[in-house]
Amino acid sequence: MDPLCTCSAGELATVLGLSKPRIYQLVSEGIITKKGRELPLADSVQRYIEYSRHGESTDKVELEAARLRADVKYRENKAEIMRLEADELKGRMHRSEDVEALTSDLVYVMRSTMLALIGRLAVDVAPIDNPAECAAVIRKEIYRAMESLSEYRYDPKKYIERVRERRKWEEVMKDDPSENQLTGD
Repeated sequence: MDPLCTCSAGELATVLGLSKPRIYQLVSEGIITKKGRELPLADSVQRYIEYSRHGESTDKVELEAARLRADVKYRENKAEIMRLEADELKGRMHRSEDVEALTSDLVYVMRSTMLALIGRLAVDVAPIDNPAECAAVIRKEIYRAMESLSEYRYDPKKYIERVRERRKWEEVMKDDPSENQLTGD
């Protein structure tokens, strides 16, 4: 074959089994070179074969490297999730909904303590005519209520209990597809 033999993009596409746009792309990438408006047939075929050999192997290596990076990232994320779950089960990490529930418990204790003051103060203050004595009785009851509230403590056992209850519930939800349909999951 004459090394100076040239062809059109359409002819080269037919020879290589590619589309015409793909030939133009290879030209724009510099893989196939043009001689004027024509393409040197032998040179173009050799360059494409060389590109295919190295390009495919490079693509495979890059693809494998990307797969390995994704696999490492997946394993790191899975390990992080397991670490967080372990911290949660040990009571070292709290989910926001559990903190909210425990805070709500404290608010209910405070509310009931304050509402109980009303009844006690009404009875204790009713017979007193002197405002200073009324203030002293009210102050004493408020200090007693504050003392009672100061004894409220965070109980890690309650938190751990909540976590275990929630995890059992989550397992039930995973195991029972009819439950998931009810929640729209």
